[in-house]
Amino acid sequence: MPKIDNLFYQLIERNGSDLHLAQGSKPKIRINGTLTELNEPVLTSEYICEILLEIAGPELWRKFQNSGDIDFAYELGNGSRFRSNYLRHFYGFGAVFRLIPSEIMTFDDLQLPRVCKSLCELHSGLVLVTGPTGSGKSTTLAAIIDYMNSNFIKKIITIEEPIEFLHHNKKCVIVHREVGTDTVSFSQGLRSALKSDANIILVGEMRDRETIELALTAAEMGILVFGTLHTNSAAKTIDRIVDTFPGAKKGHIREILANTLQAVLAQQLVRSSDGTRRWAAFEILLRTTALPAIIRAGDTKLLKGEINTHSNVGMVSMDNSLLSLLQESKITKEDAYLKALDKALFRNLR
Repeated sequence: MPKIDNLFYQLIERNGSDLHLAQGSKPKIRINGTLTELNEPVLTSEYICEILLEIAGPELWRKFQNSGDIDFAYELGNGSRFRSNYLRHFYGFGAVFRLIPSEIMTFDDLQLPRVCKSLCELHSGLVLVTGPTGSGKSTTLAAIIDYMNSNFIKKIITIEEPIEFLHHNKKCVIVHREVGTDTVSFSQGLRSALKSDANIILVGEMRDRETIELALTAAEMGILVFGTLHTNSAAKTIDRIVDTFPGAKKGHIREILANTLQAVLAQQLVRSSDGTRRWAAFEILLRTTALPAIIRAGDTKLLKGEINTHSNVGMVSMDNSLLSLLQESKITKEDAYLKALDKALFRNLR
């Protein structure tokens, strides 16, 4: 058994989400959003290299030494899987491992807003699931893919780095492709997917201009595209996409986005009042008759009013979602304030 597996088992036993290793420090795990130090020796240069090399293997280790970063999935003997990221830093080597749940959670398990099921019934367009790292984007997307796999006959292609949740074919044909192993990049994987008669494409991360443009092209062609961005609101999501492109092209991108954007689901996790779990807060923007004109005009500050006006169809702003959690005593005033987009709404509550 690899020596590092002992740390993984401690993470699992304590219901943690992440294992953090850094040369010169003791191993730490994140539990309900809080980092906790393990009762283990300080990681020396020799030892951290030994345990990281052991599970990466020579080929990935050479890639890591050349680039300073690698991402891959690692599986324990008990079937638990981890999203692994190795990195070099000022003091030496480090790594972060995210525990991937062994079972795909359903909408009910996650207590996702009911409107999420309507996203599964779309036939084309772009749906963006956004939020900071560790906010549960992959878990939400896994629930969406699983629901479609159970209820519709479709061909689904996922492009990820690395592959996280493994879906077995139910009613759908699901093809998993890993960047770096099955395709050289997200953009190359998308190009191939456009020619593969896919109904649905999941892009694990829309991180560069080429990938974003290809995702928009796929949505324009009549494919349903799910993608992720590291933004925390609908307005910032649209602005981020448009601002990725040079000035002369922004108008064209706004036009395509106006024609294809179906929904933005922004989420973040907030520590519960008793510290035993985390609650998800959401901002949900759905397509309305006014949305295309707002996108074309680049007037994203109007989205807040659009969301509040259509709360009856399932839209909600991030701040109102936080207020609801606060009113239900699920989170504290302090944590609501820290996560709020409009701090003034929560300042008087502190």
